[in-house]
Amino acid sequence: MTDDSLSAATQVATETAAERPRFSLTFRARDFLTIAIFAVIYIVVIFAVAMVGIISPLVMVITLPLAPLVAGIPYMLFLSRVRHGGMVTLFGIVFGLASMGWGHPWQSVLVIVGVSLIAEIVLFAGRYRSRWAAIWAYTIFSAWMIGPWIPMFLDRDAYLASQGSESMGSEYAAQMDALLSAPVILGVWAAGIVFGFLGGLLGSAVLRKHFVKAGLA
Repeated sequence: MTDDSLSAATQVATETAAERPRFSLTFRARDFLTIAIFAVIYIVVIFAVAMVGIISPLVMVITLPLAPLVAGIPYMLFLSRVRHGGMVTLFGIVFGLASMGWGHPWQSVLVIVGVSLIAEIVLFAGRYRSRWAAIWAYTIFSAWMIGPWIPMFLDRDAYLASQGSESMGSEYAAQMDALLSAPVILGVWAAGIVFGFLGGLLGSAVLRKHFVKAGLA
């Protein structure tokens, strides 16, 4: 190998290493601001779609899986700004705590944090520069939607009673009991994951310029 070839190879290796951010948990003020802004946007979108379900349990079953599709745009824009570990997990913690505020069970927070950690691993595997890693990370994150239904599996009667006495009314709870069998709930969850994938594709397409600017191929 000539000196020129060796020099060129060394330069390429150096540039490649420079382009690959190493795992870091060092946060800057801008990172916290980014998380806060996009968490609020994501929460508003999810909450707005969920509120449509107040009409009836059937409407809820139909509309809930659409939430990850609509929320894919702000979440993917958030991922285009993620450059180190911990940001996605902190985003999940903020979202989980907020969701408890509107009535989700504590088990849901654990699910949200769990899928956030898996999404972190996927993003790190893509060196925070992969468009497909971002899409799959959002798809995985969208699996949090099973969390609010966990009490339904643990104690169905108690869950329905709480819905009837605390929020929706006895008639709404009776409709839920008739409609929401375990297969239906799992079907809604699976549909939410599928729409999460589609939301990732939609978000990356709509935000193509942002992805290119952020260096996500």
